[in-house]
Amino acid sequence: MSALPLGSLVPGARTDRFAGRSWWRHRSGAGQEVGARMSRAGLGGRGPWLEGLAVSADGMAEGAGPAIDLRQRKKPKSSGNKESAKEKISNTPVPQRASKYVLFQRFAKIFIGCLAAVTSGMMYALYLSAYHERKFWFSNRQELEREITFQGDSAIYYSYYKDMLKAPSFERGVYELTHNNRTVSLKTINAVQQMSLYPELIASVLYQATGSSEIIEPVYFYIGIVFGLQGIYVTALFVTSWLMSGTWLAGMLTVAWFIINRIDTTRIESSIPLRENWALPYFACQVAALTGYLKSNLNSYGERFCYLLMSASTYTFVMMWEYSHYLLFLQAVSLFLLDSFSLEPSDKVHEVYKIYIFSLFLGYLLQFENSALLVSPLLSLVASLMLAKCLQMNVKKGTFLAKIMKVINFYLVCILTVTLNIVMKMFVPHKENGHMLKFLEVKFGLNMTKNFTMNWLLCQESLQTPSQDFFLRLTQSSLLPFYILVLVICFFSVVQVIFRRFKGKSLKETVTLDDGQIGERPEIIYHVIHTILLGSLAMVIEGLKYLWTPYMCMLAAFGVCSPELWMTLFKWLRLRTIHPVLLALVLSMAVPTIIGLSLWKEFFPRLMAELTELQEFYDPDTVELMTWIKRQAPIAAVFAGSPQLMGAIKLCTGWMVTSLPLYNDDDLLKRNENIYQIYSKRSAEDIYKILTSYKANYLIVEDAICNEVGTMRGCRVKDLLDIANGHVVCEEGDKLTYSKYGRFCHEVKINYSPYMNYFTRVYWNRSYFVYRINTVISFQS
Repeated sequence: MSALPLGSLVPGARTDRFAGRSWWRHRSGAGQEVGARMSRAGLGGRGPWLEGLAVSADGMAEGAGPAIDLRQRKKPKSSGNKESAKEKISNTPVPQRASKYVLFQRFAKIFIGCLAAVTSGMMYALYLSAYHERKFWFSNRQELEREITFQGDSAIYYSYYKDMLKAPSFERGVYELTHNNRTVSLKTINAVQQMSLYPELIASVLYQATGSSEIIEPVYFYIGIVFGLQGIYVTALFVTSWLMSGTWLAGMLTVAWFIINRIDTTRIESSIPLRENWALPYFACQVAALTGYLKSNLNSYGERFCYLLMSASTYTFVMMWEYSHYLLFLQAVSLFLLDSFSLEPSDKVHEVYKIYIFSLFLGYLLQFENSALLVSPLLSLVASLMLAKCLQMNVKKGTFLAKIMKVINFYLVCILTVTLNIVMKMFVPHKENGHMLKFLEVKFGLNMTKNFTMNWLLCQESLQTPSQDFFLRLTQSSLLPFYILVLVICFFSVVQVIFRRFKGKSLKETVTLDDGQIGERPEIIYHVIHTILLGSLAMVIEGLKYLWTPYMCMLAAFGVCSPELWMTLFKWLRLRTIHPVLLALVLSMAVPTIIGLSLWKEFFPRLMAELTELQEFYDPDTVELMTWIKRQAPIAAVFAGSPQLMGAIKLCTGWMVTSLPLYNDDDLLKRNENIYQIYSKRSAEDIYKILTSYKANYLIVEDAICNEVGTMRGCRVKDLLDIANGHVVCEEGDKLTYSKYGRFCHEVKINYSPYMNYFTRVYWNRSYFVYRINTVISFQS
């Protein structure tokens, strides 16, 4: 053994007398790097449990130490070297003990972080349940009063959940929903496809399969599932921030900001059954899995786990929400830019594109051949990216031709995406939301219209630009200032990295704390691009803040808890008075701690006060109306009125209606506009013809709409109808209304001819007036 040269054991090693020492110095440097990585892991490390899987590689590097020492011990013959060798042999177990200590430390950190993440989600779900009980006094109300708390489209979703529970079998219930002719008069609809009722199907199956009917009421089971999903939502945000920063302290701060700003992060309090409340938790899980998947130092097992989780959550997200492919399109654009700047291996990004294609194809089949998925911009973009990759496969990487092809590829993908989308819309029959395109034209001032539906949408608060109160609330909770700070630092760091890539410099495989380049991490680059896209849209349409604000919570918490971000800032400032690494570590713990304590002091008493304060949802007029309908109206009766009220009637009574509060169908939008004419200045004969064309038997006039005093000028329903009907005359800058007929909702209450010839009042209270539509018309004065 002693006769073997060192070069025979180490490939490429020199066999002269100096080769051994130079080779040992190289291995010692590797050991120091391993030790440094282990020490950083102890202070917060590279990340949570996904990176813990990579410890085996470090252990192997350290385990090689004893064999190296033995080979070096036999080379020299001097007594000093023998003593040094003995000392090294006596120290060989130390790396093993250190490795075990690091493993234990990482395991403890992962365990505590996972426990904190799960606990945060559970506590948030319990908080929502307790707050909902206090707000509506739910447990002390009758079933009818509980159902009235579901407003607008939420009432429609829950009504179909009730229908599924009443069905004799699951198959029969699904058939009745897919061939539904008992909801809207003169119209048979596929409610499952049109309203994305997969959450209700799943909830009804779980309720009956688990035998919960003997334990819990259907309404509690339904809202319990939604609250549980919100807990998963918070947990996913926790994990994402943890993955990015390497400390679960960032996850705790994310949850705190999310709950404090919940009026801007979720609509769960006002509308429980909304599709976004079912879908966004799965999207948050998908983002968490994508964050782990993009990390450069993830091993094969962690990468495979993230890929499977990302596949399952992406498909579920597509099935739960009809607008999911638009949000995935923004994500695909972010990944496309990440790949275009060569900031992430193309193979990884294209694996994500395959997930998109698989989810869209499977969703198309299981959503009754939903053509909206085929003409979606997501499919056009992914198909263009796949085609562009095929054209680029034979180009050698790193060459000048490859750089030219990158630029050409960018423009090629943009042109192909637009072309493919136009071609698909030409050949694939679809019912895409054409009114939404018209709305965007009017929104951005590209077109003017008097159309009632367009102007009504423009007046909706959720479709307007964000108010100053929104930014004030985010500033008071300290979220907005820290978000801007983190975004600015990350953005300029990413720009630096992009410029270096244009100069031909490659990215480091592992970014260390000393580098001070947080913009070199692919997952950070992706999140920066994605949050900028979401924020840009939220600046135009306030309703999109529910997608952007949770992102703000996650990104801001990651930044203040990340030593790399502070180190990046110190590198720019060229800090020399204090050691920048030490200061970065201190600030990454001190700043979130101070923020957390200030939030606890200011907002925790408010949260507790909300749980202790008893509120009550009191609407006796609506309860009386629903009771009268169930007792007095014929079973085959059809009711006409505002879409919001029709949704409540469908849920509480089961009677057929003329319209629904849904805005993804052109026919339903046209119905809504026609029924709203009862608040316009039209003749009794015109209103009668409109209502009888939909086979309506009863008309309900709401005093709140008829006598509406709007806070925004020109946005009242009756004002919009006057504009659409041409009953507004502009003279010298003033708008004057003119019509030879009075406003129908006022005139019909007076009960004189010709109104009494067409309509007979059968019920009224302080808020509602119910009229029977006469089938035999009397024209006696």
